[in-house]
Amino acid sequence: MTRYRPAVPGRGRHPAVVIAAGFGVAVLLGTALLATPQATTAGDASHLLTALFTATSAVCVTGLVVVDTETHWSVFGEVVIALLIQVGGLGIMTLATLIMVIVSGRLGLRTRLSAQLESKSIVAADLRQVLRKVVMFSLLCEAAVAIVLTIRFVTGYGEPLGRAAYLGAFHAVSAFNNAGFALWPDSLSRFVADPWICLTIALAVIVGGLGYPVVFELLRSWRHPRRWSVLTRITVGLSVFLLAAGTLAFLMIEWRNPATLGPLDEPGKWLAAFFAAVMPRSGGFNTLDIGQMAPSSWLVTDVLMFIGGGSAGTAGGIKVTTFGFLLFIMWSELRGEHQVNIGHRRLPSATQRQALSISLLGVILVMVSTWLMLLLTPHALDRVLFEVISAFATNGLSTGITADTPLAGHVLLSLLMFVGRIGPLTLGSALALKERTRRYEFPEERVIIG
Repeated sequence: MTRYRPAVPGRGRHPAVVIAAGFGVAVLLGTALLATPQATTAGDASHLLTALFTATSAVCVTGLVVVDTETHWSVFGEVVIALLIQVGGLGIMTLATLIMVIVSGRLGLRTRLSAQLESKSIVAADLRQVLRKVVMFSLLCEAAVAIVLTIRFVTGYGEPLGRAAYLGAFHAVSAFNNAGFALWPDSLSRFVADPWICLTIALAVIVGGLGYPVVFELLRSWRHPRRWSVLTRITVGLSVFLLAAGTLAFLMIEWRNPATLGPLDEPGKWLAAFFAAVMPRSGGFNTLDIGQMAPSSWLVTDVLMFIGGGSAGTAGGIKVTTFGFLLFIMWSELRGEHQVNIGHRRLPSATQRQALSISLLGVILVMVSTWLMLLLTPHALDRVLFEVISAFATNGLSTGITADTPLAGHVLLSLLMFVGRIGPLTLGSALALKERTRRYEFPEERVIIG
């Protein structure tokens, strides 16, 4: 029987190398297509850095743009962008799910895989079945969102059926994959009070950001929370908390702001605040003018973007699971416990180190990139920090300074999007697969901390 085992030195390439190379090739192909005259409405070839930035943003499902998507790119260019988003989103979901199987040895799927996964070896046919489910789940979700949006564009805004279907399909792909690309210059601001558009897009962003393992487990045992895995408990619990906290924070800060929530009625304010709390997961759409928000709202958005969404999903950031693990590590340390327990499960020390490593490296990357951007641009710290975190977290929200950034800044943001998209996934898999046992230990020494 053929079995699938993780790569080890001398047995092929490391998964981290394969992931980085695959996404790099997709970015280069997308750049080549977007650099052709057929990709623009004017019929002229785009600047190479413009094509590279847009292709990187699409493959890394970010949504930051340096040109207006609707007016600059032709239908061919928009289709290329949608395909790059689809490749990037499916690539992340399938690769992340695959690596979770390899690293952890279980997905929480109560099927005949269980006995084989315990020994960390998986039958190739079963792997194909899991990946097939991931792809089918993604396409079905996008189709459902596209249908709802198409009907709304036809009945609510008088769009011809063909145009409505095109708009529905493009934004369904963009929303489920947490890409944030929109075919209007103001993103979705014109639909700020439309619950059919806003809630459908928000739900697609949430589901895509949860990750396939979590969604599958919820569909299978949503009535029995006690049976949920640690991954599902932390992802769902923290996601609900962050959505609620973000909504209340935006309501409190922006309630009377005449440039954001001020002109809306009370139901409209709640809808817009909820939408604004969902999008920092990595959605990237906006119905409020981000540049007109209060600096305190930017800080709330910074925190939500940096945390991001669920593991094995299309969202970016360090992931809510990583953030949740850090909270439990801190709580256990404050209580003086030697082990970190979540429910009736113990968190391995290796996982704790991985969570700390990913978080600290993310902080360092954001700090260094912010410093470099301050040297390259005349913009204030709060706007630059917002832009950097948005790129690193593959979010796509912006205070409006992306297009005004010099070419060197565009290159830096492109690198941030690429590293932010594949970094946490590849780093986590690299740390887990590199685990080894030392045959000796040094004497212990107590050091004062703090």
